[in-house]
Amino acid sequence: MKVHYDLKQLPPFKNAVITTGAFDGVHTGHLQIIKRIKEIAQQVAGESVIITFHPHPRKIISSIPGEIKQLTCLDERIQLLEKANIDHLVVVNFDYLFSNLTAEEYVLDFLVAHFHPHTIIVGYDHHFGKGRMGNFELLESLGKTHHFNVKEINEQLVNGEIISSTLIRNYLLEQNSIKANQLLGYPYFFDGFIVRGNQIGRTIGYPTANLHILNEEKLIPANGVYAVRVHGNCFGEKVYDGMMNIGIRPTVDGQKKVIEVHIFNFDADIYENTITVSVYEFIRGEEKFSGLDALKNQLHIDKQTAMTILLQYP
Repeated sequence: MKVHYDLKQLPPFKNAVITTGAFDGVHTGHLQIIKRIKEIAQQVAGESVIITFHPHPRKIISSIPGEIKQLTCLDERIQLLEKANIDHLVVVNFDYLFSNLTAEEYVLDFLVAHFHPHTIIVGYDHHFGKGRMGNFELLESLGKTHHFNVKEINEQLVNGEIISSTLIRNYLLEQNSIKANQLLGYPYFFDGFIVRGNQIGRTIGYPTANLHILNEEKLIPANGVYAVRVHGNCFGEKVYDGMMNIGIRPTVDGQKKVIEVHIFNFDADIYENTITVSVYEFIRGEEKFSGLDALKNQLHIDKQTAMTILLQYP
């Protein structure tokens, strides 16, 4: 996959079959669109082209941009899209000027002028341009006069629910990582930089890696205890099972929200390393215990639960 960041430096695509979108999460619904792009590109001896936007459009057009949390940052999206084996990814700077293109300007001055598409693929209920005034019918009409085809992908359903990035975000914020992962097609993940905590966990036999999230736009799941796996350069090629707590740690009078991971069968100094945490299942909500002994007993139960859960995911 070739990644392009400059519209002025794009190569001349051959029979470009294109789609556009934020592709936040690159979830199973997105993969159905990508599959169709690749099929049509093969049929017309063309190239598959995905156009994505950075920053996320909602961050620019929202009245409260700081509230926009993403499933995937740009680098993560690029990695996930590369696994989908498309030919080209074009990253477009989404700014206030771009957001004010009318629907017709978006099609003619952006899509047609830069990509000369053979076919444009859109998801169901796709809208574009200032005020989201553009739709499938406008694309079809412009396609007839500017010589490109338009195809629409029906909504993708799982258990009767339409797959969307918003739905996945909501599940993660509702402690329902199982459903979120089902719609994503992979365990939700995030990166954290390991910092020194107060090391109370070590005194009761459960040392933890305390994580600082470097990307403030990354969505963090709801408070609670989770079964997780971790990997990173500090572990070499190995992936470790573990359990994670997100919350204020009320038993030790915590005053601020922390993210801490107890890594099973691992005890080495990995401070100041970045690790990736993959979230598999929610175990329980955060509780206040009568003391450290009661907390230790519960952590033993949590560990057994996490180990049982993770056995289901080879």
